[in-house]
Amino acid sequence: MTDLATDQTLATLLRIADALERIAPPARKPADLTLADAFVWHPAGSELAPVAKVNRVALSLLRGVDRVRDTLAENTERFARGLPANNVLLWGARGMGKSSLVKSVHADTNVRLKGEALPLKLIEIHREDIESLPGLMGLLRPDAHRAIVFCDDLSFDGEDTSYKSLKAALDGGVEGRPGNVVFYATSNRRHLMPRDMMDNERSTAINPGEAIEEKVSLSDRFGLWLGFHKCSQDEYLAMIDGYVGHFALAIAPETLRHEALEWATTRGSRSGRTAWQYIQDLAGRLGKPLEG
Repeated sequence: MTDLATDQTLATLLRIADALERIAPPARKPADLTLADAFVWHPAGSELAPVAKVNRVALSLLRGVDRVRDTLAENTERFARGLPANNVLLWGARGMGKSSLVKSVHADTNVRLKGEALPLKLIEIHREDIESLPGLMGLLRPDAHRAIVFCDDLSFDGEDTSYKSLKAALDGGVEGRPGNVVFYATSNRRHLMPRDMMDNERSTAINPGEAIEEKVSLSDRFGLWLGFHKCSQDEYLAMIDGYVGHFALAIAPETLRHEALEWATTRGSRSGRTAWQYIQDLAGRLGKPLEG
């Protein structure tokens, strides 16, 4: 090969190298968890977007969930202190404060442990981004902070196979779950899939038991299952009273009781969400901002 041909080949290779470098994805920057106590995960850019103000209520305002509140708080505090802790699945009735409890316990833990440990981080991952969970775990692994990765309203339908990424990230795989990360999820379903989907698996499989074992076993990755059930009338009214006292809403007790029960009756349910919706309506009528 002549010197000219060699120079042309080298020049071509350099142009190819430059082109590949331009189209290559940027190097993943390490997460800066000092920017906030809460973040939202955006997998497209491997970005943790800080949340300046988390949408949550005071832990004292969550009524009718005392047992699960205490269990979640104990697990979270142990984790924040650097002790072993479990992944948690909060499942059950709609509107009973599953996601609110996670956010409130996170804030309460940081207040109680201030100065004793690094601030605990809360990182929300959207249901549709579950397949990117292993990447998020890898990003968090080298960080000194401990983090709760939180997915609200987690469930799987039809031919969805993204649950495999969740299983691998929680307990499976070579690396397994990082020691500085736990996974909290809320769902209306205990096994994260609809009953008719499980029944269909049984009816069409050669071995019905093995056909659903892989999917049902996903719940086994959660060491704590915390069940939420529909509240009683007394618990519902206690929620209302708690909000009224906290926000100093001026209303006669008998009027409050009558309106709150009528509000629940017209919606066909009693829950924390229903109670909060009534309080928003009441505060609006009274011209009272819901702050504090």
